[in-house]
Amino acid sequence: MGLSEGLKDRNKKASVAADCVKLIDEHVATKGGLGGLGLKAAYGTVKGVMPNYINGAIERLLPEAFAALDPIWSEGVQTGNPVEYLTQNRSRTADALLSVTDARIEKTNNGIVRGSYSKLRNSAKSDVEEAVPGLAKILDNYTKG
Repeated sequence: MGLSEGLKDRNKKASVAADCVKLIDEHVATKGGLGGLGLKAAYGTVKGVMPNYINGAIERLLPEAFAALDPIWSEGVQTGNPVEYLTQNRSRTADALLSVTDARIEKTNNGIVRGSYSKLRNSAKSDVEEAVPGLAKILDNYTKG
């Protein structure tokens, strides 16, 4: 089964989105230094102005993100351990995810979201790479359930 196929189940899609939001919240909370302050400020601004925006954005991005990740995930399934495979290929995984968000942000009319994203985009790849092991575990749970 490809990753995107399971998204037809609304409950499963909502659960995956909620798990991804939790992963992002946890990742942002661990960031330190000046970069961490900037990330926390931007993330807090988006969540403060539009409390459900992150969850909604994740739900809207899941089909495209899963389509982008599906080839990498399938390669991992063939190796017998897709979680480890995504983790070992975290740079490629991050590039696949960021290609989706980059394309989406170009289409948004929301200045707050666009501005926050543009401030964080340069450091986003390393942040996404750090989150790949957690995301891989979410995908593993999702594909088994």
